[in-house]
Amino acid sequence: MVSAYVVLAGGFLLLGGRAADLLGRRRTFVAALAVYALSSLAGGLAGAPGVIIAARAVQGIGGALLLPSTLSLLNTLFEEGPRRNRALAVWGGAGASGLTVGALLGGVLTQAFGWPAVFFVNVPLAGLVAVAALFVIPDDRRGVVRERRRFDLPGALTVTGGATLLVFALVQGPEAGWTDPLIIGAFVAAAVLLAAFAAVEARGADPLMPFGLLRNRSLVVGVATTFVFMGTFGALPYFLTVLFQNVHGFSALETGLAFLVPSVAIATGTQLGERMVGRLGTRWTLVTGFAAGVAGTAVLAAGFDIDAAFLTTVPGLVVSGVGQGLVWTAMWIAASTGVAPERQGVANGMASTALNLGNAIGLAVLTAVANAGTGGRTGDLLRAAIAGGSRTAVLLAAAGMAAGTLVALALRRPRAAAAAPAQTPPVEV
Repeated sequence: MVSAYVVLAGGFLLLGGRAADLLGRRRTFVAALAVYALSSLAGGLAGAPGVIIAARAVQGIGGALLLPSTLSLLNTLFEEGPRRNRALAVWGGAGASGLTVGALLGGVLTQAFGWPAVFFVNVPLAGLVAVAALFVIPDDRRGVVRERRRFDLPGALTVTGGATLLVFALVQGPEAGWTDPLIIGAFVAAAVLLAAFAAVEARGADPLMPFGLLRNRSLVVGVATTFVFMGTFGALPYFLTVLFQNVHGFSALETGLAFLVPSVAIATGTQLGERMVGRLGTRWTLVTGFAAGVAGTAVLAAGFDIDAAFLTTVPGLVVSGVGQGLVWTAMWIAASTGVAPERQGVANGMASTALNLGNAIGLAVLTAVANAGTGGRTGDLLRAAIAGGSRTAVLLAAAGMAAGTLVALALRRPRAAAAAPAQTPPVEV
């Protein structure tokens, strides 16, 4: 059920970004919410595992349409600079708050009403936001001069198929085994399709992903940062859940309460990130965020012990959470800087795809490391092995964050960036 969402979301993100550019950002945003609401309803009503998995797959497509269209709306409704930075910080803080509410609400609903409730709760929420969007978000036709552009069907088919197969292989590899013929075949097919995508894009008159975007250093660094971010920071919630539930025996509700600490820290970091970008620039905000992540995650590793109390993890959760919030805000600012309004959707699709691939690859590597010594163990020996393996994985994630500082340093210095001519005029809405 988890993999069905991840695989489809990862495969359709670039297509979702292009759809926002061509079909309209508000239109794509509302359609994505409708897809998410209807698939959630189907999941809640499902009476068989296959139906639940199918509903989760459709939810993944809805999510793939939603994320790049949301970012594209923010990056076109607010001009590049302080107003956009503030909007992205508010959006990031809302996401961290959603993590808190979702973790708590998920625990309450599961214990009180059973698993279908976590599907049903999405239906009224997504429906209300979709209706509100029609009244709050300006119509796609206002303030936009549209040129006739065609939909790159060959590019869409090859990149969606290639990305979907790649994520499938990365997600299912740890379960099926990396030498399983299905996994090897998926990797080979993904490589062929992605190579075909590159050939199609190089020759296309109106490509899905214009290679000219790769000349934008800020976008390239932003995309690379989202990959590193999700392979490191993004893997921590998995190992924290393992620690709380499998090692310490927390219930779903207790785990949700435990996640209050990092969620508040992340929300705080997103707001600090916007202020730091204004004062220090995106480059040093990213460096500071990754450095805080390294320090906090290293401290957090001490809490991965069978006898460690929850309070042992709190200092690391706070410091790494603030660092995560700093990087989250700054990396989306980097990914949107210097991108023309009509390319914002596909640019954010590129960053979102890297985000998803980073999560899949990071978890595949880190879970393999964490589970290496758990075979054949039971009881307290198994709990100790899980804690020790997870501690090693968390320290490896901290090393990845250190590499993230090097990626961030590839951004132009603030003074040089400020001297460069503006590439996109403000969009009137």
